[in-house]
Amino acid sequence: MKIAYLTGEYPRATDTFIQREVASLRDLGHEVLTCSIRRTEPVHHVGAEQKAEAAKTFHVLRAAKNPVGLLAAHLRFLVTGPTKYAATLKLALTTGSPGLKGRFYQLIYFAEAAVLANRLRGEGIQHLHNHIATSSASVAMLASKMSGIPFSFTLHGPDIFFAADKWRLDEKIRQASFVACISHYCRSQAMISAAPADWAKLHIVHCGISPEKYKRQPVEGTPRLLFVGRLAAVKGVPLLLDCVAWLVAQGHDLALDLIGDGPDRAKLEAKVKTLGLEGRVIFHGYRNQDEVADVLSRAALFVLPSFAEGLPVVLMEALAAECPSIATRIAGIPELVREGETGRMVDPGDVDALCEAISQTLADPKASAKMARQGKAVVTADFNSAIEAARLSTLFHAYANGMRDLPVRPVPRT
Repeated sequence: MKIAYLTGEYPRATDTFIQREVASLRDLGHEVLTCSIRRTEPVHHVGAEQKAEAAKTFHVLRAAKNPVGLLAAHLRFLVTGPTKYAATLKLALTTGSPGLKGRFYQLIYFAEAAVLANRLRGEGIQHLHNHIATSSASVAMLASKMSGIPFSFTLHGPDIFFAADKWRLDEKIRQASFVACISHYCRSQAMISAAPADWAKLHIVHCGISPEKYKRQPVEGTPRLLFVGRLAAVKGVPLLLDCVAWLVAQGHDLALDLIGDGPDRAKLEAKVKTLGLEGRVIFHGYRNQDEVADVLSRAALFVLPSFAEGLPVVLMEALAAECPSIATRIAGIPELVREGETGRMVDPGDVDALCEAISQTLADPKASAKMARQGKAVVTADFNSAIEAARLSTLFHAYANGMRDLPVRPVPRT
């Protein structure tokens, strides 16, 4: 079955799980055309695999900026399917945000949709799948309507749930063949927007990793805490810096590695200086998957103090590396990190609880290692990218063959 994958930017250093999913689907025999609305910046191409993926990805916006190609794509659908073309335009104009700005953006998505649909038709694509349910999902929905090629999307959150009405999540779910939700929590949030008649096509397919790539190594020298993620307000990194300062003041000899980048990096670097943590807190920027796996294997503790999340892939990676982990009790995280079993959990924004959890985890390495081993077992069973891709493949084939009434958690296709 020949499918296309679409997202806003592909490949990205922060979304390596999509790249793994694509690779796993190809291993299952699917032909996969990768499509991206925008070109990713070179900083996101942190490995040879990502550079190769970027080189062969179709960039929708770039193609749409070619006036000849844009006009040709629209003329094709206007002439060969005027009714579908008009219905797609109506769908575009009725699913945007109110006001002129909202209509303007919908017309841009409509313009891009014709270019994408034209490419999909030319490639003989049988199904279009989208990741992230905001603007790229709008383009996917319109391209599907215009071309008749069915589409689905993976729903992550949390941002889409804060603006479900703006992005017309209800209509996207209605138009889609099915929706792959990354967690039970995510599915429940989709059920708020979706009509009850559409609940049956809300399935759970986890984002996943390759657990066998992660090995534990001895922790030597100064214990190093680790954070991996975007340096943005939603991740709660300032609280982690406060905890490091407090622990150092209590006599702990430790360091913190920050892997990732983002809009708050300068502010965080300034805070490090204010707290007198120069030399103890290292900003590494983006790193490729192998480098992240290596750092996780030697970290004393992984900490994710986020205020909002979906179900973080980096937590799966940490547990696969048997790295003791602390995360906040939000969204889908409790489906992976179980307090006292696979890791430690704290309430979001509670800096005192975070400091105490870090202190206790470092003080009892034996108990922490046991939880981490149990975490690896959970990840291996329920968050394996190859198995999750097989679940997704099951959905592609089942819905293409008119099957309905499938289980919420689909059986992997063999």
